[in-house]
Amino acid sequence: MAALGTFHRPPPASSATHHSFASRILLLLTALPLALASLAFVLQWRGGVDDPASRWPAADARVFPGMDNSSLSSPVPSVAARSASDCVEILGGSSSPSFPYYRGWKFDLDKDLKPKICITTSTSAGLEQILPWLFYHKVLGVSQFLLFVEGKAAKPHVSAVLVSIPGVQVVYRTGELEEKQAKSRIWNETWLAGFFYKPCNYELFVKQSLNMEMAIVMARNTGMDWIIHLDTDELIHPAGAAEYSLTRLLSDVPANVDIVIFPNYESSVERDDIKEPFSEVSMFKKNFDHLLRETYFGLYKVAANGNPNYFLTYGNGKSAARIQDHLRPNGAHRWHNYMKIPNEVKLDEAAVLHYTYPKFSDLTSRRDRCNCKPTKEDVKRCFMLEFDRNAYIIASTATEEEMLRWYNEHVVWNDRRLTLKLLRKGILTRIYAPMVIVQTLRESGVLSSAIASAQISSEEELNSPNQNLQNKTSALPDLSVGGSKKARTRGSENSSQAIVRKIMEVAGGTESAVPPMSPPSLDDLRMET
Repeated sequence: MAALGTFHRPPPASSATHHSFASRILLLLTALPLALASLAFVLQWRGGVDDPASRWPAADARVFPGMDNSSLSSPVPSVAARSASDCVEILGGSSSPSFPYYRGWKFDLDKDLKPKICITTSTSAGLEQILPWLFYHKVLGVSQFLLFVEGKAAKPHVSAVLVSIPGVQVVYRTGELEEKQAKSRIWNETWLAGFFYKPCNYELFVKQSLNMEMAIVMARNTGMDWIIHLDTDELIHPAGAAEYSLTRLLSDVPANVDIVIFPNYESSVERDDIKEPFSEVSMFKKNFDHLLRETYFGLYKVAANGNPNYFLTYGNGKSAARIQDHLRPNGAHRWHNYMKIPNEVKLDEAAVLHYTYPKFSDLTSRRDRCNCKPTKEDVKRCFMLEFDRNAYIIASTATEEEMLRWYNEHVVWNDRRLTLKLLRKGILTRIYAPMVIVQTLRESGVLSSAIASAQISSEEELNSPNQNLQNKTSALPDLSVGGSKKARTRGSENSSQAIVRKIMEVAGGTESAVPPMSPPSLDDLRMET
């Protein structure tokens, strides 16, 4: 019997073919990425690739998108040292954040902030405007917010959210507040008297000044170092600081400086359907103070875009004041001191971004707040600036279609060629930092969480807001002349005020408060020449 041996049958031809094909595929998948990587390296080394990351500043430089990095002393690193994650690093702060004033957007470092900054405002806006404005400035390092509210801002469901936010104090326009302000020093002097007893914008200007006077005392009592008056349609843009930080900007101000002036930039909207200006507007018109004189006057008419002035509304900026003895407001745009002429500096890069008529609905909202006849003569009693007057007349007399056409002709920048020309000349500029911050605040849930976490203590508080408002204003500081808290009779009060005003009128008084003013015009240039 033959011995049984081991027998190996050869593999089928089809199996061998399959194995060979798989080997080739594996080789191709290995070699292809290497070849592409080598090609990309060669092209980039020769300058053949426009790397998007190269448009961003270095992470170490900590320049936020929208900031001018011309003042940075550190050299820009090579393309290889950058990455597209720079924006995420700047916002998230994985190592050394650009914003050292929050931790995971929880803003729990307020006690460490130096200097301590207070922003005060007088507002009737709703939460959709106030919340992004407020938290944006928290990102910049603001410690305290003093909100003097009325209208929508004073509604229980709105104020309940505001008072629940750390660092926010809400002051309602109650009878008690008006009585305290009627005894304040401002009412015994003449510098604001030219704005008394007039409607609409003049009335608002007086309220703002009175509220600012009270805010100085409140901010000083809580240990604040600086105070800024800002409307809720304005955002500080702290360009020029090493970080995108208002605290860093003001900490670098010399100790002998009393007031810092922020020139204002004005929003230049590119659509007529904007709903959330802070998240949707990135183009702004620069202030005269940040432009070459030849550029400003040479392109004045073009930049005015068919309107009476270079800016739609005011052009004299806003200011921050160091809190000290004898500080007083000087209208909504400036501060002054009773005992000395303040030392002022005007910032070369930082600005206030004024979102001016960014929504079509702003035409009717201004109309609804004033009760003036829509005539050229009567609107002068209500509005200080010409564009506001024209807008009020249009909103009061035109149809919806006519209003929209007027809005597109006078507010919206629809001419792309003109826009590009003014961007190249430096009249217009793109600033993305506020947009990115506000969008991130929305996406991270900070704004919605503030609303969700606010709880009204009882049904009685909701149904009987007057008693609640009285409780909220009971701690208001006394502003009467001499600091007396003893109530005076109306007759003796009026007599005292009349005597003081008469003395000041004979003595020449003081300069009038600084109102909102249009920027320099071509007429100013002609007068100089």
